[in-house]
Amino acid sequence: MSLPRPFRSVLYIPGSKDRAINKARSLPVDAIIFDLEDAVAIDEKANARETLTRELAEGGFGHRYRIVRINSLDTIWGKSDAEAVAKMDCDAVLLPKVESAAQLDALAAITGDLRIWAMMETPMGMLNAREIAEHPMLEGMVMGTNDLIKDLGARATPDRVAVMASLGLCVLAAKAYGVTVIDGVYNAFKDEEGLRAECTQGRDMGFDGKTLIHPAQIDTSNDVFGPSEEEIDLARRQIAAFEAAQREGQGVAVVDGRIVENLHVDTARRVLAQAEAINQIAAE
Repeated sequence: MSLPRPFRSVLYIPGSKDRAINKARSLPVDAIIFDLEDAVAIDEKANARETLTRELAEGGFGHRYRIVRINSLDTIWGKSDAEAVAKMDCDAVLLPKVESAAQLDALAAITGDLRIWAMMETPMGMLNAREIAEHPMLEGMVMGTNDLIKDLGARATPDRVAVMASLGLCVLAAKAYGVTVIDGVYNAFKDEEGLRAECTQGRDMGFDGKTLIHPAQIDTSNDVFGPSEEEIDLARRQIAAFEAAQREGQGVAVVDGRIVENLHVDTARRVLAQAEAINQIAAE
């Protein structure tokens, strides 16, 4: 089994701030979204493209996956952003407010073979999550829960009941088509307890990681979305017990009073592969 790329923590960084970009080179984050959209003032859009192009060309980001969020193609900046990103030293381009596969086709016509990520942040995007996830160039989905709550006219509550159906739709679509899916941001960046609770909720739902707005959130997100020592230990024991049962001609094993079948072993192997990938990152 090839090692999976971790996306436990995905940090937004303004594409116009060279100091913030430089700091990101040393942060223990799995991926960075260099933002040319919401984080950049209107009169700084062109300068942000130049700054980001230069900083990415300098490199130094190590294992960190480099995603560039552009402005929508229906804005006056979108096409220029896409043309610039096509020439940048990055791993993927992130398109905001995706509502159809046709929007991804339009972007791919400009960015070529660069992998595409989709911001899922509108009611129509939720309804079309399946066709978006099915697009051959799509690699990841990012939940835009703030914009979604606004469009729904809903209230943001700790249990996130207003967006639970939307979150579930995107997780289902992503898992059906083998696409990475990242949870939305937690706005209260000084509230570690609240962040941990929301990360845990997202992890339990099946999200691969969480988008972050501040470096102070990285350790919590990495901790929750990475396997714990207990999970790693259980995975090892499940695999060992199942293999021993197979040698004795049995199809199931028992670990800690619970049945272990093929499906549990598959999950256990994914846990160990993720742990190994994270250990490799930590060793850099």
